[in-house]
Amino acid sequence: MQSPTQPPPNPFQNVPPPAALRVVVADDNPVVRAGLTALLSGREDITVVAEAADGREAYEAARAHRPDVILLDVRMPGVDGISALPYLVQIAPVVMLTYSRESEIVQEALRRGAGGYLVHGEFAADQLVAAVRDVKEGRAHFTSTAAGALLEQLRQGSGTGQALPEGLGGARPTHRNPAGFGLPRTSPPATSAENLSQLQPDVAQSSSGWTGGRPAAPDRSRFQLSTREAEIMDLIASGMNNQQIAAACFISEKTVKNHINRIFAKLHSTSRSEAAAKWLGTAPGSGRGVG
Repeated sequence: MQSPTQPPPNPFQNVPPPAALRVVVADDNPVVRAGLTALLSGREDITVVAEAADGREAYEAARAHRPDVILLDVRMPGVDGISALPYLVQIAPVVMLTYSRESEIVQEALRRGAGGYLVHGEFAADQLVAAVRDVKEGRAHFTSTAAGALLEQLRQGSGTGQALPEGLGGARPTHRNPAGFGLPRTSPPATSAENLSQLQPDVAQSSSGWTGGRPAAPDRSRFQLSTREAEIMDLIASGMNNQQIAAACFISEKTVKNHINRIFAKLHSTSRSEAAAKWLGTAPGSGRGVG
């Protein structure tokens, strides 16, 4: 008989904790990759099993490690993210994590099977972690730009062609308004390393401003940032806080703050959001953003 002061045994003490989510991070910017890896690896239930610098490396890493989720940039040299996407989604759910905010790119990524689309600068660290967890469970995640592009596609689409249940949709609008609710459904091509090796960046000639498979970036030379300041500005634009930037760059938070003060002075900005908008080329009069 147990002592009155002795707590009852824990019936779950021998139940192992759930396995950590395994993630592959694909981005051609090594600073962004390192920052994302540091951010995600700091969570008990997430581990980054591999990094990749382009779509081909992402595919090879996914085949080797069989991750639970893949974070994929759009614009990368060699095989870009859009080209690799149909092959990767056959291995694991894919979240696009990118600076590319053009609606045609967002729509094409969703058409090719992306389970989420996050634009750098539009989410906080906790939202990224939540997106990784949710996409693994089949729940889609979009930041505001991607959600707007999806809404635009739904409004401009040609409809699903499926009949509605009786009593719904019978009334006709009194003005001309194109209706269309449903994404195009396409089957991804058969997966093979040989097919992927022959891919070219097939959206490189789109209207998004790419030239030779690379984005037409805004002119940042006028800001006169040092290499380290440019790296930190990239991480600020990706939504990282000072602690995360310090971990990604292996410097102290005090040093990060000093860099940020100099960055703000050079960009004539008073906030992170204002600096990010100027850096990405999305501020009024600054031209297109980068991908």
